[in-house]
Amino acid sequence: MVTDKTYKNTNRRERIIFVIKLLIYSGIVYFNVEHPAFYDKFQWLFKITNALSFFLGANIVISIAWLVILSWYTRRHRTKPLEKDNFILGINRITSVMNTAFFLLAIPIFFGKDLMQLITSITIVAAAIALLTKDYISNMINGLIVMFSDQLSLGDQVRIGEYRGRIMDITLINVVLQNDDDDIVIIPNSVVFTSIIVNQSKQNIKKLSLEFELDHKHKFTPEELEMRLRRSIEAYQRYYREDSFSLKTLEIKKDFVQFKVQLLVPHPDKEKERLIKRALNTEIIAIAEGGKG
Repeated sequence: MVTDKTYKNTNRRERIIFVIKLLIYSGIVYFNVEHPAFYDKFQWLFKITNALSFFLGANIVISIAWLVILSWYTRRHRTKPLEKDNFILGINRITSVMNTAFFLLAIPIFFGKDLMQLITSITIVAAAIALLTKDYISNMINGLIVMFSDQLSLGDQVRIGEYRGRIMDITLINVVLQNDDDDIVIIPNSVVFTSIIVNQSKQNIKKLSLEFELDHKHKFTPEELEMRLRRSIEAYQRYYREDSFSLKTLEIKKDFVQFKVQLLVPHPDKEKERLIKRALNTEIIAIAEGGKG
């Protein structure tokens, strides 16, 4: 994950790139105003510089706005970890979309098309485009809402619907999770926006849960079962809150009983969580096979 130091280095690099773009833009504008003789000979070169001046001009304005907003925001939120900041993520996404839009508008300028006439033509078919891309637009809007809220942040441990994992990325199209099996789960923003979300990281604590079933043929009581499961993870007591351990009876069927064991991990650690789950699973298997505690 990106650290504050890395982010600041990236920010410094962006400023250097901005200065370079400004110098190039100034040179192009100068040549376009002076219109040297070789422009008449090489019409394609004039078209390139004309399109480039349009794109760079828009890009520089966007970059100035980005730098001003970023500087203002970082001064107001100095204690906030930048690598998890949704506002910065959202600003970066919007900047990318705007730069892409102006790049696409620069292409017809290169081919000598009238930009205003093109925009008018696009406006006429805008309704049809909106209908064809409504799902995409909906995803983008939902993605921006997620980015500019404090409900979800990069690195958060969450449950979105039936999916659990750590948020790796939030884009304009989807939210990327990494689950406990290290699988990458990609969830569309429209699904995220309409799902029930549990964010465990907002409490700086993680709930570890495990569901299992036991046949009625095993002679046990819930108290005995809880005692054996507690003993199985005694070696890891410092990694979870002992008072948070609970064993719930979810459902009693004709042939089996379904249980759920839960405990809270104050400082999430994937390796320790794996060891705790393995110890619980080992004890559950021993109980199911009729082993003595």
